[in-house]
Amino acid sequence: MAQPDTKKIFFENLSGAGKAIAVLTSGGDAQGMNAAVRAVVRMGTYVGAKVYFIREGYQGMVDGGENIIEATWESVSSMLQVGGTVIGSARCKDFRTHEGRLKAALNLVKLGITNLCVIGGDGSLTGANLFREEWSGLLAELVEQGSIERQSVETYSALHIVGMVGSIDNDFCGTDMTIGTDSALHRIIEVVDAIMTTAQSHQRTFVLEVMGRHCGYLALVSALACGADWVLIPEMPPEDGWEEKMCQKLSATRSRGTRLNIIIVAEGAIDRHGKPITSSIVKDLVVKCLGFDTRVTILGHVQRGGTPSAFDRILASRMGVEAVLALLETTANTPACVVSLSGNQSVRLPLMECVQMTQEVQKAMDEKKFEEAVKLRGRSFENNLKTYKLLAHRKPESELPISNFNVAVLNVGAPAAGMNAAVRSAVRVGISEGHKMFAVSDGFEGFYKGQIKEIKWADVGGWTGQGGSLLGTKRTLPAKHVGKIAEQMRTHNINALLVIGGFEALESLLQLYEARATYEEFCIPMCMLPATISNNVPGTDLSIGADTALNAIVETCDRIKQSASGTKRRVFIIETMGGYCGYLATVAGLAAGADAAYIYEEPFDIRDLQANVEHLTEKMKTSIQRGLVLRNENSNENYTTDFIYQLYSEEGKGVFDCRKNVLGHMQQGGAPSPFDRNFGTKISAKAMQWVTKKLVETFRQDEGK
Repeated sequence: MAQPDTKKIFFENLSGAGKAIAVLTSGGDAQGMNAAVRAVVRMGTYVGAKVYFIREGYQGMVDGGENIIEATWESVSSMLQVGGTVIGSARCKDFRTHEGRLKAALNLVKLGITNLCVIGGDGSLTGANLFREEWSGLLAELVEQGSIERQSVETYSALHIVGMVGSIDNDFCGTDMTIGTDSALHRIIEVVDAIMTTAQSHQRTFVLEVMGRHCGYLALVSALACGADWVLIPEMPPEDGWEEKMCQKLSATRSRGTRLNIIIVAEGAIDRHGKPITSSIVKDLVVKCLGFDTRVTILGHVQRGGTPSAFDRILASRMGVEAVLALLETTANTPACVVSLSGNQSVRLPLMECVQMTQEVQKAMDEKKFEEAVKLRGRSFENNLKTYKLLAHRKPESELPISNFNVAVLNVGAPAAGMNAAVRSAVRVGISEGHKMFAVSDGFEGFYKGQIKEIKWADVGGWTGQGGSLLGTKRTLPAKHVGKIAEQMRTHNINALLVIGGFEALESLLQLYEARATYEEFCIPMCMLPATISNNVPGTDLSIGADTALNAIVETCDRIKQSASGTKRRVFIIETMGGYCGYLATVAGLAAGADAAYIYEEPFDIRDLQANVEHLTEKMKTSIQRGLVLRNENSNENYTTDFIYQLYSEEGKGVFDCRKNVLGHMQQGGAPSPFDRNFGTKISAKAMQWVTKKLVETFRQDEGK
């Protein structure tokens, strides 16, 4: 008997009837805010609540009138791919005064709004909480003035607040990522990748200044994502004498044959004494000490612009739904909460606790307690900093531990963007741990053929931003060649194995595990890193390469939808990769605003297809006269992309016309996204540390025998 869909039942039992929800964006804009607004409006509408836009942030709330308008399902269409915030944002001095908040309260009560969803930074969220605390007093004051009836005080007795953090700086404590951060990283990495080609041509040093007046997240993560030579951030100022150390590092890099240097500076970077370190200061220092041809690029507001990344659209959409659920479940005594990201889950946290923690970071920095500031920033920031230090600064040979262990790294299966970043990280961490690292070309096929060579620190320079697999990768499984592979492991004295790949990599390690009974060469630490655009490896929420593929799909969907802007009543059927896993189709459908996504995990029949055609027919009667349908390549052996295209074309005749597009291998190509570069780098570093731990444990056990 089929199990009931508990989530569907839960949503159907929710009721927002009689409730009014208002959504506003405040403070600085961030890509993805529109996706959050759209999610709030559609989820609110779905549960039967009235939803209102408040235009121009708190200023619109104070001014009222046409600034507060009812939103509909259709009014948020085509918002997902738009950067900034379409409902406007403004910094409001009036709301900081008691009189301003009194006007705002009156405007909300007139429309029966007692649920507020605020998308902004810590200042905007603090203002919302103050408004909530003053609410009953403000209503009492309005009654005394005769502006509202006494009955309104009882009807609208409590104001409920839920916050979502929209900030490209990722400077809010309590969440792993804020809305807009990933898109800002995309803008930075696009510029860095472009600059690297010209820098290499002329053997130049580039100093890039990125946003982050009080938080160095953008600078740190972009440095990790592009393999920058040096990074300067406000949370962890360099030690005294950093100037000489930086110049030595740049000089050493050039002496190994590298033709360029990249230095990333956060706009709020300081030294240990609180003195600002600007991009021009760094440039002058490099020119004076080394004589390198040096240029400065200040990215500025480019980082705020452009379309939101797939990650930001999904994050904002999930947060928007969670915000509405929080408002529906709140009571008069429920404290204001903020929707945050923890790992891969949307969670609710007490708003003011997170605000206070965020303020504690600045306090620690002001008091020069930099280690404490880094810890307060959270686990993600701390891990990024540790990983960057591990990979960017090579220890002298004399300081390296001597382990006498040989570790082999190889790629298996289809290529995935971010594989090269993972290999670079593994090689450099392995060398730092004192191991001798070996690269295997062309997966297990290259392994049994003996395509194995030692790989050094400098050999993987510049690999982070490269797409595909520079080592080469094949789908060949080891089962038929275990004898030859064991022989190669003996020849090269391989003590541990790191396999980077998808489902084939998982199968390969299982086959080697089973071969341990026959070949003792496989009785060694073996670790697999999930790297597949299909994201079908069990045991992990995400795989290296999936984010890059999602961005490729979403970007194509945006362009296809835009092509229909001049042609009314058109439906696009798009086929995605993924094998028997519907991850790409489902999540790309969410990020691109698809009308339907057909996947293998959710069986569908002709009745479902007919229902979707009817839905699109109704949709064409509204102002939204285009449709988007995604289909996973193996979702159904009979209902193929051609079949669905022909069915939609026939059934929609006279109402809409149809086009189909098979995206194919473009989903595997291109430069890896910032997320995949960092994800690959960090999990690979963690994997190598696990390998080292196991090697040491095994070695000690053998010594004790």
